[in-house]
Amino acid sequence: MAVQLKIALIQLDSFPTKQAAITNAVNQIRIAAKDKGAKLVILPECWNSTYCTKEFPRSAEQIPNGETSKALSKISGELGITLIGGTYPEVESGKLYNTCPVWGPKGEFIGKYRKMHLFDMDIPGTCTFKESSVLTPGNEFLTFNVGEVKIGVGICYDQRFPELATVYRNRGCDLMIYPSAFDTYTGPMHFELIAQARALDNGMFVALCAPARDTTKDYVAYGYSTVCDPWGRVLSRAKEGPEMLIVNLDMGLRDSIRRQIPTQKQKRTDVYEVVCKK
Repeated sequence: MAVQLKIALIQLDSFPTKQAAITNAVNQIRIAAKDKGAKLVILPECWNSTYCTKEFPRSAEQIPNGETSKALSKISGELGITLIGGTYPEVESGKLYNTCPVWGPKGEFIGKYRKMHLFDMDIPGTCTFKESSVLTPGNEFLTFNVGEVKIGVGICYDQRFPELATVYRNRGCDLMIYPSAFDTYTGPMHFELIAQARALDNGMFVALCAPARDTTKDYVAYGYSTVCDPWGRVLSRAKEGPEMLIVNLDMGLRDSIRRQIPTQKQKRTDVYEVVCKK
């Protein structure tokens, strides 16, 4: 019988305080696991504070020892799930990072991924953002297993760099997870398209977990959390508001697709190759 993995993507609403956001997240995680039966729960990018360069220093905490981290560790251990903690600002040795932590079913800290490609963009009159003005890029990959399913982590803007996903696929990943807060200009054009492309390119499942749209914020997130299968087909898609996606990933489908079109075996590594330096 093929391996199945039930996942939950929680498109969280915003709240005026970190404490309120944490309380809401914990309540939604409990629903995803206890009521919906999810074994892997995924939170969005920058869910416990405003996605704003001025806010990052005020909201930053240590990972895995800060307030948010302790709450997520406790709930993952209570429910016996693997929890992708979305992202929130991390401070270490005076530097700030946009970081995604992961906890296991005993509440244990599995590891963290720091956003590697910082979101610096300027579309005059539409959207301007410069993460590099306050954040430091990460340079380490993160993989882990939930049962027999191997998972890799990226964050939002990382999706636009196919080489990153290729490295994870070369390391045997079956699922890529990107907590993501695309803007409302590029989101309609590229969000779903990039998810499909990364899935199809690598014959893997791809999950993008976004925060819900809040038009009262300076930075308005697109929403539309999405899950794609290894054919590049959309399995599930949220809308703009708070929502929970429950998706059962069938690894039998992964295996059949990879047999039918075995691109990994057909790559011309004698001519070209993606080289990982870390």
